[in-house]
Amino acid sequence: MSGVGAGSGRRTLHGAARVFAAAGFPLSLLLAFWIFFALLEAGVDPALASGPPIAVHYTFLALAERWLPWHRSWLHSQRDLRTDIGLFITNGFMGAVIGPALLVGATAFGVWLSGRFGTGLWPGDWPLLVQLPLALVVAEFVEYSFHRAMHEVPWLWRFHATHHSAPRLYWLNAARFHPIDLFLVGIVKMVPLALLGAAAPILAMVNVFSAVHGAFQHANVPVRLGPLNWIFSMTELHRWHHSRHMDEANHNYGGNLAIWDVLFGTRFLPKDREPPEDIGMEDLPDFPMGLGANLAAPFRWEAVVRESQGASGGGTG
Repeated sequence: MSGVGAGSGRRTLHGAARVFAAAGFPLSLLLAFWIFFALLEAGVDPALASGPPIAVHYTFLALAERWLPWHRSWLHSQRDLRTDIGLFITNGFMGAVIGPALLVGATAFGVWLSGRFGTGLWPGDWPLLVQLPLALVVAEFVEYSFHRAMHEVPWLWRFHATHHSAPRLYWLNAARFHPIDLFLVGIVKMVPLALLGAAAPILAMVNVFSAVHGAFQHANVPVRLGPLNWIFSMTELHRWHHSRHMDEANHNYGGNLAIWDVLFGTRFLPKDREPPEDIGMEDLPDFPMGLGANLAAPFRWEAVVRESQGASGGGTG
């Protein structure tokens, strides 16, 4: 599937690409939750039950990209694959160790708060599938706030630049985050839910939704969600977030939902053209690509800017 440059109109999809574009994400999400609930019914702990549906989804997307790539140029490593694998492992370890410890503390404090107020603060008697949208909206506000701050606060941008250094979009760079960035955007968003008393199955469901949505959000596959782009912060919006031009990239901060982008006026989805194939950071064209260099970049920022831009300096952050 050949690419269409920005400004040349919207691409017309046919056949399997058209079907996949409309149905791929909803069906993938339904399959992930079917597996999750089947494991819950079998007595598997919610945290453990979230693993298999995520693994199945990642495998599905990796294969789908080979079958129906949005841009063929995004199929090939651009000095990014080893770094993405390294960040996937690093952030996976951090999420498995730091995330649960943080949530245990938050849950304990939430129990104390409930006792203090004499009632549970979370509507735990609601059906799980009714609790999930509320949980996503609450978590999304935290994620949206931190994500937007990382674009607007210079010292936070230093950590978020790793994500925008991606030279292409594909399923694996959904994990292309500096660990401190992922901690603030991906882990801390769960804390309010634990504080309010959301049970383990709801926390696991938010984790499954975020992983499935995040991988699809970055995937190199055709996506056409139409009106659902007002609900989900899906691929069509997020590709604009990776534009090299910051006046386009400083939009669509939602990790899962578009609600806060809509309410705060940061949603951006032009109707007359596709997002650019050439992505990255216009102000930092030679941002370091290696794993160690990515991890160290926020702590040697002035040198990174000089090396990326030359002696003229400047840049975001």
